[in-house]
Amino acid sequence: MIHYAWIVAFTGTLVTILAHGFGRMSYSVILPSMKDGLMLSYTQLGSIATGNFIGYLSLAIIGGFLAARFGIRRVVFISLLVIGVSLFLTGLAHSFLFAFLMRLITGAGNGGSYVPIMALPAAWFAVKRRGLATGIVSGGIGAGLFFSGIILPPIIASFGNEGWRYAWFFLGIAVFLLAFLCYAFLRNHPKEKGIFIYGGEEEEKGGPNVTLFSAFKNVVVEAELWKLGSVYFMFGFSYIIYLTFFVAYLTKEMGVSSLSAGRIFAILGIFSIFCGVIYGWISDVLGRRYGLMIAYLTLALSYFVFAFWKDYTGFYVSAIVFGIASFSIPTIMAAASGDTVGGRLAPAGLGFITLFFGIGQALGPLIGGWIKDATGTFTYAFILCAAVSLLGAAGSFFLRKKT
Repeated sequence: MIHYAWIVAFTGTLVTILAHGFGRMSYSVILPSMKDGLMLSYTQLGSIATGNFIGYLSLAIIGGFLAARFGIRRVVFISLLVIGVSLFLTGLAHSFLFAFLMRLITGAGNGGSYVPIMALPAAWFAVKRRGLATGIVSGGIGAGLFFSGIILPPIIASFGNEGWRYAWFFLGIAVFLLAFLCYAFLRNHPKEKGIFIYGGEEEEKGGPNVTLFSAFKNVVVEAELWKLGSVYFMFGFSYIIYLTFFVAYLTKEMGVSSLSAGRIFAILGIFSIFCGVIYGWISDVLGRRYGLMIAYLTLALSYFVFAFWKDYTGFYVSAIVFGIASFSIPTIMAAASGDTVGGRLAPAGLGFITLFFGIGQALGPLIGGWIKDATGTFTYAFILCAAVSLLGAAGSFFLRKKT
């Protein structure tokens, strides 16, 4: 019989499609038409993205601790419902302030669902399979990118100037309804099914009845988590500039049609579907720090290509290279958190290092949009992405070899 851990893992894939793919990454596809519809500047568009990441940051760390206390299944379900409602309401926006507020709420739901679900494999899989399982869960991010790039441009084109609103309506309804399917299959721990974790029984830190205080106390004293968080900041800052302004750069600066930009974005999504599985396995074999170093160097290459190779071939090459390593870093970070503090405290540990990641995400779009408005081009923003990614590779070298 199939171990229920695999059902949990693939349900986690659906959660990341909804929470991260639809809740966050879809903004890149809708952004150009939303800019025209609400007559916003790139600084304002970057600020809206920053609002999303502020919401994400506020719930990422809290959601991790809440999941450790009340269970991942319940926290993820409620968070997905919040995402669905707020996405739908974003389609009703008539001002920058309302759009900012809705994206803020969506970000909160994203943080409350994404961080716990990425930590869930630590409770279901032994260390030697944890990276692979976490990669399966993170595959939903790439799948969400692919679906956004394929489904949303035709919806936007079909309804003219108001098409971006119907794109948000579609996303909101989809997330809200599928949240119930996720709730039906998710479970917090193998003990709920009367089985052991996949790969063997392991002792877990924190005891059977974790309180918010005990979870916090056990997490903040782990020096390795502070190092992981510092390295994670580099990813949050750099990748989000690239993804937030990806379609806008192609359509507004490079003259690519919206449908062609959507296809390039979809190609990025296709290649990113399996990056978590591949890099999760690499980190299982080589160790977390070497997996992170390889991923950061690959991402830096994609940013340099996007900045300097300004034709269709360069755009596709950048998208493919980025997709190969795109969401490998969150996968490895989730596995490393579970390695460091154990399966029961994994949501709290991942939530703690996501604080650093979220700060980087909040700053990235704001600075990237400002660079575009100040210089008239996104090129310098992408060069900054590459430089920060190289810093992340250097910082990864100082992480613990074996956790």
